[in-house]
Amino acid sequence: MTNTYKLSVNDEFEFQLDAQDVNSLDTSLQPNNKQHILEDSASQSVHIEGKDVLNRQYTVRINGNRYQVAIKNDLDLLIEEMGLSLGADAIENDIFAPMPGVILSVDVKEGDSVKEGDTLCVLEAMKMENALLSPRDGVIKSIEVSTADTVEKNALLLTLEPLS
Repeated sequence: MTNTYKLSVNDEFEFQLDAQDVNSLDTSLQPNNKQHILEDSASQSVHIEGKDVLNRQYTVRINGNRYQVAIKNDLDLLIEEMGLSLGADAIENDIFAPMPGVILSVDVKEGDSVKEGDTLCVLEAMKMENALLSPRDGVIKSIEVSTADTVEKNALLLTLEPLS
């Protein structure tokens, strides 16, 4: 895996970025979900108006223009290429392993409150670390794995209880 990112803007334009491209950006976080970006002596002010961290989809405003940006990483592209995409309606309370691998860390405990997009655990698969994120706000009901466990595809990792 090469840390490549595929960006889709307004479902019309696609861009490939690698880690070097991302690291070459000079960014600074501003208050109110704003970023200041400097690239090749060009200054841009970017306002993040909306975000769906789990699906890596963002609504951004640059120079008064609004854009819908979807970001896919190497793992997303591989899963898509293999035809294993789950789709938006696959969000449930049970979190399963998307592929076989080894649990590198479990970042929550039973009873912990989590927000959408929080890292629940990290799975190493195909020599790549994959952070598994919370699909929604909730409370960790049960954890079925420990660090260093080997898991098969679709193994139950943990159960999330939605906030009531």
